[in-house]
Amino acid sequence: MIKTLLGLVIIAKNDKSHINISEQIKNRQVLKIYVALVRGVIKENSATIDMPIARSTKDRKKMAVDKKGKQALTEFKVLQRYKKYTYIQLTIKTGRTHQIRVHMSEIGYPIVGDMVYSNGKNSFNVTGQMLHAKILEFKHPTTNKVVRFEAPLPKYFQDVLNIIE
Repeated sequence: MIKTLLGLVIIAKNDKSHINISEQIKNRQVLKIYVALVRGVIKENSATIDMPIARSTKDRKKMAVDKKGKQALTEFKVLQRYKKYTYIQLTIKTGRTHQIRVHMSEIGYPIVGDMVYSNGKNSFNVTGQMLHAKILEFKHPTTNKVVRFEAPLPKYFQDVLNIIE
């Protein structure tokens, strides 16, 4: 089995920084860019998914698109199409729990390796999802200067991209 790694995460060192970063996230001032491999070939080159998300009424461990939920906006663009898969870049404008996973599954293109939102299908035997937090950009809570962090694609992810057609 291929082991997955985490992309970027913001960790505050103190309460003041935590409050500052939380406010930036709440005010949609943090740029969050992900890449993912999804099952299926997406025809559009780019699109915005605007579907509200709430806790699932059928399974309390899951989230779901629900008209009574909170607004959730996900933008994506196609980076590469394969025979049965699409490699995409995603920018989330809101930060709902499982937002990318829920949105992509809802429109018929679940994340490869997502055992919760893709009916357990895992063609490449990866543990976890083929979803990677690639770029985070925000104002540093102390200096107020814009900082940008970029995480390279993990080896397991690149290995899968290298073997698919």
